[in-house]
Amino acid sequence: MTGSFDQGLRLTLVTLLLALFAPAAQAQKESVRLDIGISTNVIPITSDFAGEDITVFGAIEGAVPDLLRSGFYDVVVTLEGPSYESIVRRKERVFGIWINRHSMRFEPAPVSYSLSSTLPINMITDPIELSDLGVGVDNIRLTPTGAVGDGSTISEFRDALMRLRRASGLYESDPIGVEYVSSSLFRATLRLPANVPIGKHKLRAFLFQGGEFVMDRELTLSVVKTGLEQFVFDYAHKQAFLYGIFAVVLAMVTGWLGSVMFRKD
Repeated sequence: MTGSFDQGLRLTLVTLLLALFAPAAQAQKESVRLDIGISTNVIPITSDFAGEDITVFGAIEGAVPDLLRSGFYDVVVTLEGPSYESIVRRKERVFGIWINRHSMRFEPAPVSYSLSSTLPINMITDPIELSDLGVGVDNIRLTPTGAVGDGSTISEFRDALMRLRRASGLYESDPIGVEYVSSSLFRATLRLPANVPIGKHKLRAFLFQGGEFVMDRELTLSVVKTGLEQFVFDYAHKQAFLYGIFAVVLAMVTGWLGSVMFRKD
């Protein structure tokens, strides 16, 4: 009830302010600009990487000064990881043994997703707008592919995939992670989990005025392995057969050395 009341009060205030400054707001809407920047476009991953917070700075230019000072320009910043296909499996107990009985494959979708905003996104604009823009964890499109039977289990598998990624920290949201450091400058904090996927990440910022989408900006962030981890990663992917043979030989040698060192005479 409190959230609904706050949202209704906010929308009422926005309506009143926009009514007061409507001519100026409409005249300047086309000239409003959103700019964002980050300190680095590359995040190195080492063996002791335990997650990291990245800070995004931004500025709103050409906005209506009175509306800007009143705080009725909202910003949502998202970081989408690389998209891959996913398979969700459901285990069942058969004769006392848990085995994978059913599975569902989903089309490529962001493996990780982090969001920060000035307010909870459902208080910024309506659900249809958020869905059209693809903003929010709940608006990540998880579309099954292949045979899905009668479709009765799609929501079950989709919810399971969403739950697993939330639990592992890959999908997360901070409804107050964007803060204004001045009337037109803002700062957003996004979390990279320890298991962040390697590859190109899409950083996007969305600007809303009184619940209406104005514009967005996009940057690219690369997450890369460095040092020995990078060498092993590249070798395993580019020389998979040789890497597999090396891994088997290494395991055999390690086992033999262990038996020799701990052998009881």
